[in-house]
Amino acid sequence: MPPYVERTYREISTSRHYSRFSVKVSETDLYILADSDLTALACESVHLYRSQLEEYIRIRPEFRSSLVPLSRDALAPGIVKTMLDASLRSGVGPMASVAGAIAEYVGRRLLEKSANVVVENGGDIFLHVTEEISVGIFAGASALSGRLALKVRADQTPLGICTSSGTVGHSLSFGSADAVCIKSTSAALADAAATATGNVVKDRRDVRKGLSKAMSIEGVLGVLIVIGDILAVQGDMEIVRA
Repeated sequence: MPPYVERTYREISTSRHYSRFSVKVSETDLYILADSDLTALACESVHLYRSQLEEYIRIRPEFRSSLVPLSRDALAPGIVKTMLDASLRSGVGPMASVAGAIAEYVGRRLLEKSANVVVENGGDIFLHVTEEISVGIFAGASALSGRLALKVRADQTPLGICTSSGTVGHSLSFGSADAVCIKSTSAALADAAATATGNVVKDRRDVRKGLSKAMSIEGVLGVLIVIGDILAVQGDMEIVRA
């Protein structure tokens, strides 16, 4: 699992009153919004999906270390199958989708008890809401950081919104974008696609290449890239002031 990183960018704005709570299990650190406090179910779910991943890694160690896609496995747990599929579509290793996958699988389990669920896991978000919500974009030292938000309508959810950065945090990236934000119906795919897109944005000249890379991945609905004072957006992304 990736190393723990202090979370300083949890900006989720809505007019609706939610129960807000956190769940931390080893490196997994979730910030959750729901109609009621579902801490116990969320904690149980994190343990369940982490144990499935850890057991699969024990059997197939390359799942953890590979930087390229691995073959599908019909006998794998559902969360592993989702990660393998996301990596194959995006062209990155399966662990590039782990944060989004955990957010999504925990979130879908919480939907059994709550009509509204937002699960944020290190900048990667799964959400299903009944009213409009805005998700802030954190982009490190960029002057645009904290000034932008992605507006999400209820009829667009369930949805994954995941952000990768080459300048913030400890996640592996071969690029230098301050933020690459991907929108998809799958949080696992959004996470993997954000990594894949971020890897090709080495400097400002690569922004168009990054947009093309993101939109070429099946299942990506939209992409936002921030590098320095440059903002580039393509696809279904409604940007508002934070």
